[in-house]
Amino acid sequence: MNEENEREKRVEGVNSVEQKVDKIRKDEVRKALKRMKSGKAVGPDDIPVEVWKCLGEAAVEFLVSLFNRVLESERMPEEWRRSVLVPIFKNKGDVQSCSNYRGIKLMSHTMKLWERVVEARLRKVVEICEQQYGFMPRKSTTDAIFALKILMEKYRDGQRELHCVFVDLEKAYDRVPREELWYCMRKSGVAEKYVRVVQDMYERSRTVVRCAVGQTEEFKVEVGLHRGSALSPFLFAIVMDQLSEEVRQESPWTMMFADDIVICSESREQVEENLERWRFALERRGMKVSGSKTEYMCVNEREGSGTVRLQGEEVKKVQEFKYLGGQQSRVMESVGKRGSRLE
Repeated sequence: MNEENEREKRVEGVNSVEQKVDKIRKDEVRKALKRMKSGKAVGPDDIPVEVWKCLGEAAVEFLVSLFNRVLESERMPEEWRRSVLVPIFKNKGDVQSCSNYRGIKLMSHTMKLWERVVEARLRKVVEICEQQYGFMPRKSTTDAIFALKILMEKYRDGQRELHCVFVDLEKAYDRVPREELWYCMRKSGVAEKYVRVVQDMYERSRTVVRCAVGQTEEFKVEVGLHRGSALSPFLFAIVMDQLSEEVRQESPWTMMFADDIVICSESREQVEENLERWRFALERRGMKVSGSKTEYMCVNEREGSGTVRLQGEEVKKVQEFKYLGGQQSRVMESVGKRGSRLE
């Protein structure tokens, strides 16, 4: 936590979009409340979303007034800046190694409502590329798995090789440089008012780590996106969309589900070249490709197809890969029976 990867300093600027934004409306708050699930762990303020839901229209009117004050001042309540970080074991690797845990932040439910209102507005102005399946309307893990299976099926039927690299990014959410986030938001055409509102969400944010033996002292969180945030998935999609804009044109057979990236090509040399393009595009802006966790698979492999290298090191070659919960094998069943392979 609070660690950044090395990156190039940007020399190019980006124009900001200065425009007036509308006040928060009741229907926006109602939709945000409807999207919030009940029964979730509360943040440090101990106010569950059920409180607002039980108060009905009185809560809507209060929240509209509150959110408009936050929007106008670009300053949210200080209590919203506090969170509790709970480490969750990934169910693989050494249980005593911190790298085998992911952190979930317990944040104020009222702040999450505010995030959902902002997120809904950002989605109306930011267009994310078709290759991104993660947290996009009318798209799901099933769509991404099915698209990959169809592509593999096509090459299996044609008795042709299909080379796939499954790219793993190291601590993608935790290492996003915030300066890159602001740049990508502006490049995507987000109004400067909303950029400042999101910046305020991250300013002076503080957390404690809670585990079985107690909790730590409070400390600042200065790097990365908030875990457990309602807005973070879409902010990450904006970052990935902008950082990969150029490389996607040179590597069209690519799918993304948040930070899960699959690069496909008809030749080993081409997929290796595209992998290097992606690595360069992401790492120069502060993301990090994990060479040890990135894996390569060849469908309908012929003798002597070889392997793929990343910065001189061989990428692990596998016979099958678990992509978004669905097992992908180099020897495929028919797409019509795809459900039998999903876990």
